Amino acid sequence: MDRGSVIGVVTVTFNSGAVIRGFMDSLLKQTYTEFILYVIDNASTDETVQCLSDYKDPRIIVVSNTTNVGVAEGNNVGIRAALRDECKSVLLINNDTSFNSDLLSQLSAGLERYQSDMVVPKIFYFDEPDKIWCAGGYFARIRGSAGHFGEDCKDHGQFDRSRMVLYAPTCCMLIKKDVFERIGLMDANYFVYFDDADFCYRAYRAGIKLFYVSSACLLHKVASLTGIESDFSIRYGVRNRVYYALKNLPEWHVLFLLPVLQIYVIAKYMFAKRKLRTFWVAEKAFWEGFSLFYSRTVPEQSGVLPPA
Repeated sequence: MDRGSVIGVVTVTFNSGAVIRGFMDSLLKQTYTEFILYVIDNASTDETVQCLSDYKDPRIIVVSNTTNVGVAEGNNVGIRAALRDECKSVLLINNDTSFNSDLLSQLSAGLERYQSDMVVPKIFYFDEPDKIWCAGGYFARIRGSAGHFGEDCKDHGQFDRSRMVLYAPTCCMLIKKDVFERIGLMDANYFVYFDDADFCYRAYRAGIKLFYVSSACLLHKVASLTGIESDFSIRYGVRNRVYYALKNLPEWHVLFLLPVLQIYVIAKYMFAKRKLRTFWVAEKAFWEGFSLFYSRTVPEQSGVLPPA
């Protein structure tokens, strides 16, 4: 295998037994065969690792963490391994996905065609394959978050033009190796959620180009592993939004945004009829975001390269 053309595919698993076979079957059918798959398992207690053992392909490397280190640090473990193995680029990809046999070739060609540093595909809902989840994205500056172009829209070809974008989720993102040399790895403090917005924001500030490649397509089982409006998703969504704002936004913006977010948390309980327990999950997470920012134990992921 010519390491000069190898893509390091990184996926993080945690109790992914219900989805992992669809992902593996899609990946192993790729027409672009020069890749190494790094499966970073975060101490799964279901059949995930057993399912992976059924695949005997020598391109598969399974790294078993003893604890759940989160998606952000799990990705870092895989990125470091891919860089040590001299892969030319790294594909961060969720394993609750399925895709056609040309995904890797389309993304790889997109890097060259658009002279870009990072590329992302058009992503559809798995259960509604004609409905778009993400056709590239943007920074919602007033809200202190990020959003998806085309989300929940039926696909009528309106997003078939490839173009440069500022943000996209790392659900599927192909990244040239020198990007990590310029801006570092994922910020492990996030654990999950907003880590991709933070990474893209650092890339944007460094002048790194991200392209949406409309010819590359992916089906995503959205929130299949974390749930929608679960205590888990509420906690990390609120906590990390506060952390992201404190870390990345100017002081005047933070002084406006965070009181508005606090009012939103209260209003959602009062008017959307959230249970009191759910309200307290969100409220505790709000203040946890402050604590996380002011007592960070994981250093800023800037220029962090693997040891030689």
